[in-house]
Amino acid sequence: MVRGKTQMRRIENATSRQVTFSKRRNGLLKKAFELSVLCDAEVALIIFSPRGKLYEFASSSMLETIDRYQKHGREIQADNPHQEHNMQQLKIEAASMMKKIEQLEASKRKLLGEGLATCTIEELQEIEKQLERSVHTIRARKVQLYKQQIEQLKEKGKSMAAENAMLRDRLGGWKGEKGPGLGSAMDVSEICDVETDLVIGLPEARSGPPATLFL
Repeated sequence: MVRGKTQMRRIENATSRQVTFSKRRNGLLKKAFELSVLCDAEVALIIFSPRGKLYEFASSSMLETIDRYQKHGREIQADNPHQEHNMQQLKIEAASMMKKIEQLEASKRKLLGEGLATCTIEELQEIEKQLERSVHTIRARKVQLYKQQIEQLKEKGKSMAAENAMLRDRLGGWKGEKGPGLGSAMDVSEICDVETDLVIGLPEARSGPPATLFL
């Protein structure tokens, strides 16, 4: 069975969201363990559930790994402060982009009629205006396509009419070159009389010469 592509957005249904969190959390913890064993890597994983429950995995000591991470970050910042500034800027931009994406997703869901319970009258009126503008644009485009199809059919009809006229002209010229048909070449008045023997009556009662019938 082929699995469909998962859309990267927040799952609205609370039950489905919890089930997905449990499955992916267990898969992530398993992957972290496999990475530490197979590659002899120092791995530390911290997960907080939507309700604030902590899940963690550490291949050695969680505190030692965190201290090592913080020390590494301070060393990078001391060696290259511009890089740290750029990283912070990128994080801010990424957070801003994620916020915009969430807003667009929420707007899309509202246009589809979902998540309207928290909307005010003004928001609902604005959504209604957006839908009316969208419908107007769609109808205008549909009318334009209909007109284009009608023009194409008209051009096709003209082309077929011209082709039919050309075929009629060719057929008329072919008849003129062929001349009169075979039936008109024979004159009925020139047909000779055909003599045939016709016997009327039973064979044993027949007497005298046979009758002659002229057609």
